[in-house]
Amino acid sequence: MSDFSNKSVVVTGGAKGIGSGIVKAFAEVGARVACVDTDEVAGQQISEDIEGNSGDIRFYNVDVSDASKCKSLCDSVVSDWGGIDVLCNNVGIQPTSSYLPAHELPDEMWDRIVDVNLKSHFLMSKYSLPHMIEAESGVIINTASVQGLQSAMGVSAYAASKGGILSLTRQLALEYARYGIRVLAVNPGTVDTPLVEEARIYTGQTREELNQEAVESHPIGRMGVPSDVAGAVIFLASEEASFMTGSYVNVDGGLMAKGAWA
Repeated sequence: MSDFSNKSVVVTGGAKGIGSGIVKAFAEVGARVACVDTDEVAGQQISEDIEGNSGDIRFYNVDVSDASKCKSLCDSVVSDWGGIDVLCNNVGIQPTSSYLPAHELPDEMWDRIVDVNLKSHFLMSKYSLPHMIEAESGVIINTASVQGLQSAMGVSAYAASKGGILSLTRQLALEYARYGIRVLAVNPGTVDTPLVEEARIYTGQTREELNQEAVESHPIGRMGVPSDVAGAVIFLASEEASFMTGSYVNVDGGLMAKGAWA
C-alpha cells in the first residue's frame, strides 16, 4: 500500500459517508488529514475513530461554499503543515426536498446544491492551487457521480453539479499539468451513506428493499461502501497513478458497463 507519511491531505465533506472513508484511508497510510465538514459532532468522532493509526486527523468546521472561508482554510493548512499535497473535493448534498421536476425546483435550492457540490470544488481548487504550483506538485481528486454520466428523474441540480465536476476536472487537468499537478475524479454508484439512507426514508423504502434494489441494479451484486471509493482515491493520489490526469474512474459496481441504470 502507498505510504503518505508527511503528506498533507484536505478532504471536504470528510466527517460522514464517502468522505469519512477517504479520511480514514489516508490516515491509515500515514497522512496528515484535514477533515473539513460542518458537522462538528461527526468530525470529532472520526478523529477518535482513527486513534492508533500512523496518520493524524484535524477537524475544520468550514462551509466550503464560502470563498473567504475556503481561502482561510487552505492558508491555515499550509501554515500548520507546510503545504497541501492532495485535495479531495468530496462534499456533496442532495436534499430530499430537492427531488422535484426542474420546473418545480425553487431557485434557492438549485443555488444551494450547485454552490456546495460544484462551486466548492472550484473554490477549494482555486485556493489550493497556488500552494501546489509553488511546490510543483499536487493532486486534486473530485468526487463526481454516475449521475454526471447518466441521470434519473427529479435531480436536475444534482445531475448538473456532477456533470460540471467532470468538466471542471478535465479543464483543471489541462491548465495545471505543466506545474506537475494532476486532477482526477471518481464516480461512485450507490454507496451506503447517510445521503442514501435519507433518500430511502424519504421514498418509504425498507432497508431490505434498498439492499435488493442494489443487488439487482449493480452487476457486482451489492451496494458500495465508503472504503470502496476510498481505495480508488488512495490509488489515484499515489505515485502509481502518476501518468493519470484529466480522467475519471467509475467505482460503481458495474453500473455504467450496463449502459443504463435508472
